[in-house]
Amino acid sequence: MNQDLVYKISLTLVPGVGPVLARNLIAYCGSPEAVFTERKNHLQKVPGIGATIAEAITSFTRFDRAEKEIDFIQKHNIRALFYLDEEYPARLKEVEDAPVVLYVKGKQNLNVAKVLGVVGTRKATFYGKTVSNQIIAALKPFNVLIISGLALGIDYIAHRAALNNDLPTAAVLGHGLDSIYPGQHRAIAAEIASKGCLITEYLSGTPPDKPNFPERNRIVAGMVDAVLVVETGVKGGALITAELANSYNREVFAIPGRTDDLLSAGCNRLIKHNKACLVENAEDIAYHLGWDISQTNTHDDIAGKIAELSEAELQVYNFLKNNNKTHIDQITSGIGKPVSELSVILLGLEFKGLIHTLPGNFYQSV
Repeated sequence: MNQDLVYKISLTLVPGVGPVLARNLIAYCGSPEAVFTERKNHLQKVPGIGATIAEAITSFTRFDRAEKEIDFIQKHNIRALFYLDEEYPARLKEVEDAPVVLYVKGKQNLNVAKVLGVVGTRKATFYGKTVSNQIIAALKPFNVLIISGLALGIDYIAHRAALNNDLPTAAVLGHGLDSIYPGQHRAIAAEIASKGCLITEYLSGTPPDKPNFPERNRIVAGMVDAVLVVETGVKGGALITAELANSYNREVFAIPGRTDDLLSAGCNRLIKHNKACLVENAEDIAYHLGWDISQTNTHDDIAGKIAELSEAELQVYNFLKNNNKTHIDQITSGIGKPVSELSVILLGLEFKGLIHTLPGNFYQSV
């Protein structure tokens, strides 16, 4: 039995300890195991931890539940990704309340260069289905990872379009990996697991309860470079995801609809209030994200260019690769180079096709 993983999973089972407090505890104590061996009076010194939660930690006895989950994930070839693991989605790691542990069924790399979330109504119209299919098909040359939530409507269309166009796709679930909701999506879920992956923060046996889905949406919003809202009314999960994406400084795109169409009212409102950029096609998305098709290098091309970088260039490139979309001020403070020197390096990396310059002095590796 992997005892380290037992403690990681157990930390998510302690009453009152959510992702934010779990990180605080690990930072203070040094490791998940150390959290459970720390004295109660010391735990109470951790920000956000009072006497009640400290008592819950020191009296915790449900390690057998974590062991049971490890048996389940080993039996079903599921990866348990701890937030400090290299395989954990780097974009999601930036989010303060990101899950401490993610359970992933499938081999898809979650740290690819381009990731797009696609969300919308469960009551997709012919217009919404057509636009979704057209945009995702046109994104094929960019090899974009499509993220959605496996729900009825636009979510299903997005996953199906990705699979049909040989694009990687990942479905974020609001329940444990021992079941699929809705039930009619079992077949496509199996296909996604074999060609992409299924993702959840919930232990096996967790039912698809209503409160889980807004929580699920923060994972979708946190894992991506941008969220595309295809169709939605003025209420619903798609708008929650869009609002979360805005709060995480992700790009938000929306497909406009007729002014009298209730299923486009949410998209139109996002655009009207400058909470989403109006897009009509894949080219608009690629333009706003700095995805230049002429720079869609093969792995060998990129490896060759990286091998020729100077030490300073390699330092900047690796920093961007590990930190996703980053402002020049963050790069400066992160690697300790003045803006004057950094600007020359960034320009050189852009000429070599290894990074993209984005609006607002942001930069991103290819």
